Amino acid sequence: MSGAPVSWTVARLLEWTTGHFSSKGIESARLEAEVLLSAALGVRRIDLYVRHDQMVDEAGRGRFREMVRKRQDGAPTAHIVGKKEFYSLDFAVTGATLIPRPDTELLVDEAIKIAKGQPELLIADIGTGSGCVALAIASRLPKAKLVAIDISPEALTVARENAARLNLAGRVEFRLGDLLTPLGDMRPDLIVSNPPYIPSQDIASLEAGVRDHEPRLALDGGADGFRIIERLALGAQGALAPGGTLAFEIGAGQEAGARQLLERLGFVVEKVLKDAGGHPRVVRCKPC
Repeated sequence: MSGAPVSWTVARLLEWTTGHFSSKGIESARLEAEVLLSAALGVRRIDLYVRHDQMVDEAGRGRFREMVRKRQDGAPTAHIVGKKEFYSLDFAVTGATLIPRPDTELLVDEAIKIAKGQPELLIADIGTGSGCVALAIASRLPKAKLVAIDISPEALTVARENAARLNLAGRVEFRLGDLLTPLGDMRPDLIVSNPPYIPSQDIASLEAGVRDHEPRLALDGGADGFRIIERLALGAQGALAPGGTLAFEIGAGQEAGARQLLERLGFVVEKVLKDAGGHPRVVRCKPC
């Protein structure tokens, strides 16, 4: 983006950056280039298509150049622009929170299905992080009561800010603490969670943007990946209201292990939902 005189239009910047990101092994290179350029220019991503012939001034190119440098050095795009879209809502994210993934939207979908015909459910989101799951559910279930829990004070600060910005602060109660302990005497009808499920020994092999920039606390599931899931399920047995449901996310290749664990703990697996890649992703179960 420097050197010999070049007419740096929106289209040319996107073309150059897409090729550059691809050469660096960055997946979804075009999408990431668009997200960064729209942030640098202060416009919506869709606006780039109607401005493709527009020249970008030096100030805009400078902001974009710095963002591109950070991304090629491994910083996640969501951290660079400070937000990530999830369930058609924009969530602020920081290094204290897991970056919301599209696969986790399955968990929200399932919560909404469970609540069909039971609009006033009490729902607990365990390990809420940015608050994306709880707040997405709240946005679609206006009569449900939600409590969102996280062990990280920094993550809860981000979640509360997201709730305020999305005008959902009055819909979700945020509590600090370990797994289900902060529920106290509350007996939720539904517990949802995107828990840490990556085996400890696999953390080092994760993509650098995840390994070096997202909180290990939200990633590390212990030696077999099921340490937190087992504690979550054990706690859910005593915490759920009669007939209540537990739904949580798992990693690719963990369905068999999750089923064995839940059977041993006295749960019935009602269904396992697959993500867009065909991998088992969300487990829905009930205590026997």
